[in-house]
Amino acid sequence: MQTLKDIVINALEDMKAKDIVTLDVKPLTSVADLMIVTSGTSNRHVKSIADNVREKVKQHGIQPLGVEGEDVAEWVLVDLGDIIVHIMLPDTRRFYDLEKLWSMSPDQQV
Repeated sequence: MQTLKDIVINALEDMKAKDIVTLDVKPLTSVADLMIVTSGTSNRHVKSIADNVREKVKQHGIQPLGVEGEDVAEWVLVDLGDIIVHIMLPDTRRFYDLEKLWSMSPDQQV
């Protein structure tokens, strides 16, 4: 049986998402266990990646809790409960630098 993480990663890879990073945020927050951050090459690509993630998890009987940012598609967040998927344009990803933010331990945060 595929795990939710495997389903999401496969959906991202199917759509040629760039620079997929999985962050274990369980020790840092009760909101989710994992965050997956990836990039698309254009607004259309970002939206298509998010649509594919949503479709693939639904095929496995999982209903996303929410999807935000599809209207502009610079940053689309797909909330799957235990996993939150961030799909961003490269400039947006560099600006917010979620990988660095969520890899800091609580005593390192400013």
